[in-house]
Amino acid sequence: MRNRLLLLTAFLGTLILVVASCFQKNSFFKKNNTPELVSYNFHIRPILSDKCFACHGPDAKKRQAGLRLDLAESAFLPLRETKGAFAFVPGKPKESEVYRRISSQDPDYQMPTPESHLGLLNEDEVALMKKWIEQGAKYEKHWAFVTPVKVPLPEVDKEDWPRNELDRFVLAKMEQKGLTPNETADKEHLLKRVSLDLTGLVPSLELQDKFLADNSEQAYSRIVDEILKQPAYGEKMAVHWLDVARYADSYGYQDDNIRTQWPWRDWLIHAFNENLPYDKFVTWTLAGDLLPDTDKEKILATGFYRNHKYTEEGGVIPEEYRIEYILDKTKTFSKGILAMTAECAQCHDHKYDPISQKDYYSMFAFFNNTPEVGYEGDVSQSKPAKKPIVSISDADAKNLLRFLNRPDTSMLTVSVLGERDTLRPTYVLNRGVYDAPTTRVWAQPLPAVMKFDTTKYPRNRLGLARWTTDKNNPLTARVFVNQMWQQFFGRGLVKTTGDFGMQGDLPTHPELLDWLAVDFMEHGWDIKRLVKQIVTSATYRQSAKIDPKKHAVDPDNIYLAHGPRYRIPAEFVRDVVLSSSGLLVPKIGGPSVKPYQPEGLWESATSGRGVLKEYIQDRGNALYRRGMYTFIKLTVPPPSMIIFDASNRDQCEVVRSKTNTPLQALVMMNDPTVLEASRVLAQNLMQEKSPAQEKITKAFRRIVCRKPTEKETAILRGYFDGQTALFKQNKLNASKVLDVGEYPQARIADRAAWAALMQVIETIYNMEEAITKT
Repeated sequence: MRNRLLLLTAFLGTLILVVASCFQKNSFFKKNNTPELVSYNFHIRPILSDKCFACHGPDAKKRQAGLRLDLAESAFLPLRETKGAFAFVPGKPKESEVYRRISSQDPDYQMPTPESHLGLLNEDEVALMKKWIEQGAKYEKHWAFVTPVKVPLPEVDKEDWPRNELDRFVLAKMEQKGLTPNETADKEHLLKRVSLDLTGLVPSLELQDKFLADNSEQAYSRIVDEILKQPAYGEKMAVHWLDVARYADSYGYQDDNIRTQWPWRDWLIHAFNENLPYDKFVTWTLAGDLLPDTDKEKILATGFYRNHKYTEEGGVIPEEYRIEYILDKTKTFSKGILAMTAECAQCHDHKYDPISQKDYYSMFAFFNNTPEVGYEGDVSQSKPAKKPIVSISDADAKNLLRFLNRPDTSMLTVSVLGERDTLRPTYVLNRGVYDAPTTRVWAQPLPAVMKFDTTKYPRNRLGLARWTTDKNNPLTARVFVNQMWQQFFGRGLVKTTGDFGMQGDLPTHPELLDWLAVDFMEHGWDIKRLVKQIVTSATYRQSAKIDPKKHAVDPDNIYLAHGPRYRIPAEFVRDVVLSSSGLLVPKIGGPSVKPYQPEGLWESATSGRGVLKEYIQDRGNALYRRGMYTFIKLTVPPPSMIIFDASNRDQCEVVRSKTNTPLQALVMMNDPTVLEASRVLAQNLMQEKSPAQEKITKAFRRIVCRKPTEKETAILRGYFDGQTALFKQNKLNASKVLDVGEYPQARIADRAAWAALMQVIETIYNMEEAITKT
C-alpha cells in the first residue's frame, strides 16, 4: 500500500510539472520579458504599425476619431471624442487612453476593435506599451530616416576571432544571444563559395590547386583579389541590377515584340568591372543626360529607367500609358534605390509611412518631364527602341563605347531618358487615374526622408540624383549595403530589402548597417572595396555546418553563427553546369541568345505576329552563353530559369523568392543543357590517358569543387562499373544516351565507358551540393 502511495505521489508530482510546463509555454505563468529600456523604434512602433496605424496613421481618409498615433505632436493632443482624455500621458499608463483600451477585456471598449480583425495585443506587447509610457512615452524619428553614424566598435569576449570591423558587430550580437561562431570553412568550400559569389562560376581546377598549395596567411586575400579582377565579376554583379531595372528583351503586352536594350546591359557589366563608384552609378542612371560633361556613355546609363514594358497595341489612349510608364519609373527609383513603398501613395495617402499623395506625385514630377509618349503611332513595324533614344554608330563602339559587344556594324538604338525644353505640369491624380488631375505639384523628393534644398538642387532629375547621393541622405547608402549583404548571406541585415518603411522588418544589426553605410560613403562609394570587406570577414569565412543547438536558438541564422548555405540563383545554375563541363563561351555582352527550350511554348502564348511569334533556337556558340544572356520574352520567360525562381522582369524586384520544388529536380535530370554538359565533360575526360577512377575524381572536383570522400568514391565507382556492364551487354543503348545536344561528338572507341561516365557526371550534377553555396 505504501509503495502504491509513493508511486501515486510521484506520478502526481510529474503530472503537475508537465501541466505547469504546458501552461508556461502557453503564457499562463510567463513573466513579461520586457527590455530594461523600451525603444519606440524597435519595440513600440512595430506594434502601433501592425495594430493601430490602419485607423490612426498617416492616411487622413481612413483616420478614425481624428487620432493620429504616428506623429508625437498629434499623439499627445487631447482626444476629440473623449473629453479630458489623452492617448498617451507620459509616465502614467493608467491615465493613457491607449493603454486602457489595449489592456481592456470589454469588446465595446478595447482596441483594436473586434470588427477591425487586426487582433488584440498579446501580454508582452501590452507590457511593453505600459513600460514605454512609464519611461516617458518618448517618440523617435523612424530609424531609416535618421542619418547613419559610426558608433564605436563593440567590445567582445572572443578578441581573437574578428578579422575586420564588421566581425565585431556580428560577434557582439552572437555573444549577446549566447551563440558562438563556427570554425573557418575548409579551403575547398571557401574557394567555391567566394568564386560563386564574385563570378557566379565554379573555380577552375588550376585555381583550386593554386589556392590549396598556398599556405600563407595572405592566401585567401590574394585569391579574392584575383577573382575580383576577372571580367565575370561584372557579369555576376549585374544580374541583381537586371532584376532591379526589370531588364527584358521584349516589350511585354499583346504582340510582345523585340527590343534592343542589350547595349545598356553591356554598360552595366562594364560599370561594375570598372568599379564605377555607386554615387556616380546612381547619378548616371538617373540623370546622365543632364550632366554638364554628358556623353553617350552617360546617356546610355539612363536606359536603366527605360526597361519597363511598352504597349504596341493599336487604339490605346496615349496619355494613359504615358502615365503608366512614369509610374513604373517612380516605383523603380523608390523601391530599388530608396527601399520605400512609395507606390502605395499613388491612389491615396500611404497608410503606414509618412508619404502623402502630394509627396508621391511631387516625386513623380521628376520623371514626368521626359519627352516620352504613351503610343508611337503606326506599329505595323515594331521599333527596336522607343523615343527618346541614343543612336550608337560603329565609330562610337570603336571609341567611347568600346565595351559594347557589337555583332555587326549597323546603327544601334537604345531607349534612354531625355528632358523636355518646357516644363510639363504635374498634378495629383485623383485615385491615381490618369485623366483625373487635381492639385498641381512641383518636383520634390520624399520630405520625410530628407529636405530638398532648392538652393542646392535643381528641380530636375539631376537635382534628384544629387539629393539621393547626398551623404546626409539616410537611405541611399544603407539600402545599397543591405542589398550587397543580401547577395553574400542570402538575406539582408534588413530582411525586407525593398521596404525600409514602417511595415518593413527592423535591422537585425542596426549599428553594423549604419557603420557599413558610413564607411562605404567615407571611402568614395567604392563597391569593390565593400565587396572585399564582406568576403574577407571572419563572419563570411565560417563553415556552413549547422549545429543543432544553434539551430534551435536561431533557425534562420539571423545572428550569423554559421556560414551561408542556400541554392544559387537561377542564372548561375546554368553557369555552373556550363563552366564545369568546359562548354561555357565566356564572351562578355552582346545580344541575348535563345538556347534549348521546350517546343511550342512561345507559340502557345503569342499573338502570331512579329519577329517573336516563333521560338527560333540559336546554334553554335550561342547555345553555351551564360544564363544572364538568355533571351527574356516578358510574356513567356525562360522556363528552366523561372523554375529556379528567376525574376520574370515584369517589374522592379530587389529580392527573389527561394523555393524547392520537384520541378527543379526534373530540370537537373532532363534539361538538354545538363545532359549535353555531362556528355561533353565525359567526352573530354575519355580523351585523357587516365584510369576511370581518376576521371571520376576529376569530374567531381570540377563540379563540386572538392575531393570526394571514400564513401562517395566507392558509390560513384560502383555506379560507373554497373552502367558500363549494362552498356556493353546492350541492356542500355549507349548511342541513345550520348545522342544529346549539338556540340560535336568525338570519336571514342569505348562508347560503353563514355556513356557510363556521362551517367556518373549527370549524377554528380544532381547532387544537392553541386548547385548549393556552402
